[in-house]
Amino acid sequence: PAMLVNAIMQDDIYVDLTFLAALVKHGVDAPIETIGSEFGATKYELWHANESARSNIRAGVMPPLSGHPSRNPHADDIDFQIEADVLGLISPGMPAAAQRTAWRLGHVMNYGDGVYGGVFIAAMYAAAFFEDDPERVVRAGLDAIPAESNYAKTIADVIEAYREKPDDWRHAWQVVENEWGAKVHCPSRSGADPARNLGIGANVNGAYVAIALLYGGKDPLLTIRIAAMSGRDCDCNAASAMGVLGTMLGFKRLPSEFSKALPMIRGRKFSYTDYDWTAALKIMEAAALQQLQKNGGGIVEENGEAFLKIPVLEMRPLPLEQWPYGLDAAEVPLPNGTY
Repeated sequence: PAMLVNAIMQDDIYVDLTFLAALVKHGVDAPIETIGSEFGATKYELWHANESARSNIRAGVMPPLSGHPSRNPHADDIDFQIEADVLGLISPGMPAAAQRTAWRLGHVMNYGDGVYGGVFIAAMYAAAFFEDDPERVVRAGLDAIPAESNYAKTIADVIEAYREKPDDWRHAWQVVENEWGAKVHCPSRSGADPARNLGIGANVNGAYVAIALLYGGKDPLLTIRIAAMSGRDCDCNAASAMGVLGTMLGFKRLPSEFSKALPMIRGRKFSYTDYDWTAALKIMEAAALQQLQKNGGGIVEENGEAFLKIPVLEMRPLPLEQWPYGLDAAEVPLPNGTY
């Protein structure tokens, strides 16, 4: 119960809900500049890529430049990755739709691998609605991002390690640590100690989410434990892994300890938002219906019963964006894709 109450105040949630409210207000295909303006007007506390991006927007540096390494030294950080949940949840069974929406919105605060992290998470959520195998869910996320990206290579390393030793999650963790653990861009918040925040890079934390899903065996508690024990941004990783698994299992199949405390926060609004959890579900349904209709689906009636029509969409290859390790941020190519 205490942890559930604490969730009311989490930035992972109130930024998610900023996206959700903006999409319902302006449409799921709203221009990135419009979403950026809504984000720039918020008043809650932020960190890392989020904080830099909002400062940029308030100074007139709009997306996608607000997330570019030349303006945002946290461009490869985990921020969008922990805020993309809702983009998958409003795209049930449509990983390709989640991919397109996340690719656009992620450039509000991130670039390259920082954006791919959110695309990966959103696509996994979307796939999880109709998928029962964690590996296929992880592969759906991987299929949504360029194979040449460092993010995709990190996740591919996890899958290969899982195939080698499917009963030893620490083996996969060590593979990631050896290959990717020291390859980071994130500076400390003050800039005085460049090594202080090494744990916030998107690709390594995304790898820990994948490890938890693959080795967790669809056991909620084990999934959370593996994500948390992997370290770095462990609370966010546990939430991401369990969010995807919870979508796969469905609310009714969750252990009671995951739902019995919900009544105690009914009516309590998430910080800096107009929504408690029941109101958030309602606007999420509205956004999901928009997403379905935009992509050729929606509500259909047959024999007096209403059904959701879920279109089958083709995944589109995304442009390759990278901030190469060791390259000065000012030398990173400016965004030139369609957002």
